[in-house]
Amino acid sequence: MRRPPYLPFLNGPLSLSPGLKPIAPETWLCPDTEAAVLGEKRALMAARRGEVYGARDGSELAALELAAAVHKVAGPAVGDWTSALEGAASAVSDDLCILIKDEDGLWRLEAASLCAPTFWRLDEKLGEPLGGLHGPVPGANPGMVSRIHRMFDALRPGQVLERFNWTVQPGTERFTPSQEAFKAVAAGMSEVGALDALWLRVERQTISKLEMSGAVVFTIRVAIDPLRAALEGPGHRQAFQAAWDGIDPALAEYKGWLAYQRLVRAGLAEAGGSP
Repeated sequence: MRRPPYLPFLNGPLSLSPGLKPIAPETWLCPDTEAAVLGEKRALMAARRGEVYGARDGSELAALELAAAVHKVAGPAVGDWTSALEGAASAVSDDLCILIKDEDGLWRLEAASLCAPTFWRLDEKLGEPLGGLHGPVPGANPGMVSRIHRMFDALRPGQVLERFNWTVQPGTERFTPSQEAFKAVAAGMSEVGALDALWLRVERQTISKLEMSGAVVFTIRVAIDPLRAALEGPGHRQAFQAAWDGIDPALAEYKGWLAYQRLVRAGLAEAGGSP
């Protein structure tokens, strides 16, 4: 059982704040902590292309520019792919999304290879502006969308910003356009052994801007590790419990955490926390 590469709950509860921080450009995609799942990802890309890939007219230049940047640091494409974006996606575990500013000044999702969505569907979001992408998030409009829009405008090529999102799930599935299946599984689970039945799902997200096209690149790397492993470090169980309990109730409801509440409580108790 590996040590989870990302433990964002150590930094406190989730919030609606973007929480983006600059990182060294050379750490944008490397090292790839989830390289072990690349075979599984490529198989999904080939078998369910219509669900995991989409591109609108006008995104071709940005896709080529992004592909060149990915291959420069991650190596060549693996397999034969119809598009440059899919070729780039075959080389990294990260999902790759391209946002382009339209004539009205709105940043829209114009192309993506999305194999590990955390409860959203590419076919429903492709072509949507930031407001449409974040519409369901409580409190996201207009404040958060406006902040992200200004951030995209101000971002300079060469900068890379990073943030983390996380949740728990009853299983290791990565391709999860809906969380209803997880909720159904959780409803039928016993609290006995909950610690070994729950998994920590972390999204490591980055934002950067391409120099020639001016498009914004949004990458998403999903790491899934046993909750037991995440709680094993000194102070980790206490930090997780504080982060779980400290989330805004509206955000907890949006993320579906109520479905896992009794299981998380049981898992924490097993790990040495309070019930």
